[in-house]
Amino acid sequence: MTDDVESTRAAAAQEALRARHLRRLGGWVPFTRIGVVAWPPAGRPLSKQRITSSWNYWWQAHLVDTLVDGAVLRDDERCGADAVRLLRGIRIRNVGRWTNNYYDDMAWLGLAMERLDRHLPGRTGTGHLRGLRTLRDVMYDGWSPELGGGIPWRTTDHFFNAPANGPAAILLARAGRPERAIEMANWLHENLTLPSGLIGDGLWRRADGTREFDDAVFTYCQGVVLGADVEAYRLSGDPLHLSRIDALLHAVSDRMTVDGVIRGAGGGDGGLFGGILARYLALVATDLPDTASDVRARAAAIVTASADAAWTHRAEVDGLPIFGPDWSTQAVVPSTEGPTAQKFGGAVASSRTPERDMSVQVGATMLLEAAARVTNRSPEHNGYATPD
Repeated sequence: MTDDVESTRAAAAQEALRARHLRRLGGWVPFTRIGVVAWPPAGRPLSKQRITSSWNYWWQAHLVDTLVDGAVLRDDERCGADAVRLLRGIRIRNVGRWTNNYYDDMAWLGLAMERLDRHLPGRTGTGHLRGLRTLRDVMYDGWSPELGGGIPWRTTDHFFNAPANGPAAILLARAGRPERAIEMANWLHENLTLPSGLIGDGLWRRADGTREFDDAVFTYCQGVVLGADVEAYRLSGDPLHLSRIDALLHAVSDRMTVDGVIRGAGGGDGGLFGGILARYLALVATDLPDTASDVRARAAAIVTASADAAWTHRAEVDGLPIFGPDWSTQAVVPSTEGPTAQKFGGAVASSRTPERDMSVQVGATMLLEAAARVTNRSPEHNGYATPD
C-alpha cells in the first residue's frame, strides 16, 4: 500500500461529501456551507420536509474537522475554504451562537475550530477566534467535582460521561488549559474504567446524591480517552498516561475490533463512532515517541485495516464512493424510501438505510484521512508527545 493510494482514497471520500452533502445554507446564503444530513435528501428543494429536517450540530462539527484533514494533508484549498464557510453556516443556523445545551457538541466544534486555526492560520476571522475562546471557557467552567464530575453531558442534567469529558480534555490541552486537561484525563480513568479495561459511558449523580454507573461501551468513548491521554502525556511526560494508552489499546483490539477492523455502530449518531476512534488511534500512531513504537504500530494497524475494509466494501454512484456503517460488510446505495435520521431526546436515530446518513459518510472519510495520516507519518503536533 503506497502513501499515494491512501491519500487518493481520502480525496475521493472528500469529493463525495462535497458533491452530496455540502450546500449553501438554505440553498442560497453566500459564503456559507451546511452539511445536508441525508443523501438522497428528504423532500423537494424548499419543501417543508427539507427545510425542517434535523441539522445535528455535532455532525456538522465533525464535518468541519474532516474538511480540515483534507486541507492539511493534501493542501486541498477547497477543503479549507469549505471548512471556513461551514463554520459560518453553523453559526447562522445556530441563531448566531456557538453554544448549545450539550457539552459534547460544543467540545467537538471547539476542537474543529482549534485545528482550523492552528493548521490554517489566518483563515478564520475574529468572530471564530472569539467563538473558540468561548467554547474553551465553557468546557473549563463546566468542571463539577462537587457533583462527582467531570463536566456533564448537557447543561440540564448531572450525567458525567466520556463523550463530553474526552473531547473537552483534548480541547483544553490544545487551547491553553493544560492542568484541567490532565485532571479530566485522570477523572476518565479513575471513574469510568471497566474490569475489561474499556471505558464505560458515564455516571449519573442522582438527586439524593448517589452515583449510578452506566457501563455501556461505545467505540468513540475509547477513542476520546486515548486522545486525552496522548495530550496529557504530551503536556506532562508522566509515563502513567503512556501505560494507560497501552492498556486501553489492548482492550480496544481485543473487544472493539473484528479481524482487526473497528466494529460498526449503525447509522444516525453511531455513524460517527468508528471514525472518531480511528482519528485518535491515528493520533497514538503519529504523535507518541519512538520509544513507544509497539504501541504506535498496533494503533496504526487497526486504522489501516479498517480503511482497507471500508474501501473494499464501498458502493459507488457516479464514480464516487458510498460507505456503509459496518466497514466489514458491503455498502448499499441508499434510496429516498423511508424516514431520514431524526433526533429523539438527546440522540439521532438512523435513516432506514444507514448509508443515507451524512454521519456514516463523514465517519468513513475521517477513517480514510486517519489512514492517510498514519501512512504519511503526519503528526497532529510538531514533534512527538514528549515535553521539552
